[in-house]
Amino acid sequence: MIYRNNRYGPIDRFCAKHPRFGIPNLMKVIVFGQIAVFVLNLMGELLFRSVWMNYLLFVPTLIFQGEVWRLVTWIFIPSSTNPFYLLLGCYFYYWIASMLEREWGTAKFNLFYLSGAVLSVVLGLVLGYFQGTYSIFIIPVSDLAYYLNLSIFLVLATLYGEIQVLLFFVIPVKMKWMALIDVVLVLVRVVQYAQQGLWLLALVPLASFLNYFIFTWSFWSTKLGLARSRHNPKVVNFKKAQKQQAKANPGYRHKCAVCGITDLDDPDMEFRYCSKCDGYYCYCANHINNHVHIHQD
Repeated sequence: MIYRNNRYGPIDRFCAKHPRFGIPNLMKVIVFGQIAVFVLNLMGELLFRSVWMNYLLFVPTLIFQGEVWRLVTWIFIPSSTNPFYLLLGCYFYYWIASMLEREWGTAKFNLFYLSGAVLSVVLGLVLGYFQGTYSIFIIPVSDLAYYLNLSIFLVLATLYGEIQVLLFFVIPVKMKWMALIDVVLVLVRVVQYAQQGLWLLALVPLASFLNYFIFTWSFWSTKLGLARSRHNPKVVNFKKAQKQQAKANPGYRHKCAVCGITDLDDPDMEFRYCSKCDGYYCYCANHINNHVHIHQD
């Protein structure tokens, strides 16, 4: 389906024109990638006593030196070194990502995740550059990936805030309250970084939150009353045309421009104004779809 209405933004129009954009079940690929990295790193530690996961971390200084694979591999860094929490986190993020992909479609979800990852990488490189090219500045991968995945949950909570999930598998909590708690915890962490003078780390969540607002701007603009509905001027002025006609022709409100029948002649007759005619011409039910459109040269 191609969106032709102006109320749809460029993101929706792009996704409508490119429905096959992206990878179906993208989060499944990422989740299995994290599990694979965890298993391979564990085997490396046991057999070779080497933590080769370090070669996948997001380190701006090393990226500037040519290790460009780190721009992508940080996405596959496991969220936890504990197998139980790793599987639990993978299941949760796969669940929320699948719900959002079903709601938005593969193209928009992939674009959302790609945009968040790119913004995170750009911000990380900028922070690494200002930290200095002679020092190793490692963006906490757990934080970088956490904020990216958190943005998925925030979008889902924005769309389905009333859905209940079981906190700790026991306590039923609505998504909107869980999202609010997550945001508060992030703000607390940002304040702690700022108090410690770690301003660069305090800016890490910025990319994911920016990406969240880009893709939910239509929702918030409507919610906050910032969006104004756009109406066809002809539709808006139909009532005005009715009043003008009633003043010019007292005694009736509607008169068909083809047959001349009025609402006084037939009180049960329905009348409509044609939006394709130039001006405001009224037609009865018999001629609203059967008349020659009037155009002014």
